[in-house]
Amino acid sequence: MRLAAIDIGSNGARLLIKNFRTAQDGSQQISRVMYMRVPLRLGSDVFTLGKISKERMVMMKHMLKAFRQLMKLNNVDDYRACATSAMRDAENGKKVLKKLYESTGINLEIINGREEARLLCNNIVENIESTKGNYAYIDVGGGSTEISLLHDGVLTHSQSYNIGTLRMLGGMVSKETVENMKADLRRFAKTMPDMRMIGSGGNINKLFKLGNSDKDTRTVSVSEIKSIYDKLKALSVEERIEQYGLKVDRADVIIPASEIFMIVAEALGCDSIKVPNISLADSIIDGLYRNKYASSDA
Repeated sequence: MRLAAIDIGSNGARLLIKNFRTAQDGSQQISRVMYMRVPLRLGSDVFTLGKISKERMVMMKHMLKAFRQLMKLNNVDDYRACATSAMRDAENGKKVLKKLYESTGINLEIINGREEARLLCNNIVENIESTKGNYAYIDVGGGSTEISLLHDGVLTHSQSYNIGTLRMLGGMVSKETVENMKADLRRFAKTMPDMRMIGSGGNINKLFKLGNSDKDTRTVSVSEIKSIYDKLKALSVEERIEQYGLKVDRADVIIPASEIFMIVAEALGCDSIKVPNISLADSIIDGLYRNKYASSDA
């Protein structure tokens, strides 16, 4: 069985296709068929104009038509398409979804911050040895940061903050919003001692690759992130692209992303971050299989 996930974020959009197969011994075999990322940058419109522009909607239409053809080409049986922070905040978000469905046939749904956190956490629990102890799972996007707390593998609390990389670049995040998040995190750290931190998103994965990180445990220290941050911040966007091989749409947002992770780590009292190679697209597609097909496939 082949399933697909479409994730329309504030910074980029992604298409992920996976093949699911249950072997004769009952074990589940999952393989990645293809992955595509498009630097759509919806947040550039929404966080400044308050809505999605006609130009950006045309880009989305062409992109979704291409995604649909790629799903046909790869014999996809089913899919789920989700949009997050930028589409949530766009005043014309629902109108845009309707027009996109009429022109592409892709049924795109806007998910709230709690649903986004729940999807991510379900995948973390299944793929990471986090069934014992206290964990804070942090997903930093272009429009928002999702923070979820797990105790012995159970989600105990989730919160979405309008603190994202594109919002910060646009000066759209107030000091009060950041202080409120820090106060919440300090309170969580007191009630859940010995907290360990898990991070996800393209920026933390890039920081992990750039740093002198523990590749076996996929862990990067906060001090290493600070070191990389200091080096990158001293450079122009063009110099970051040239010297560190960053993509154009990564070279600017990696600075506020580093700041967010360092702020969260300090408030929680964590000195390292575990970086599993799991994205929201993985969580969407695995959740679709788990909820709709797992029992029948078995």
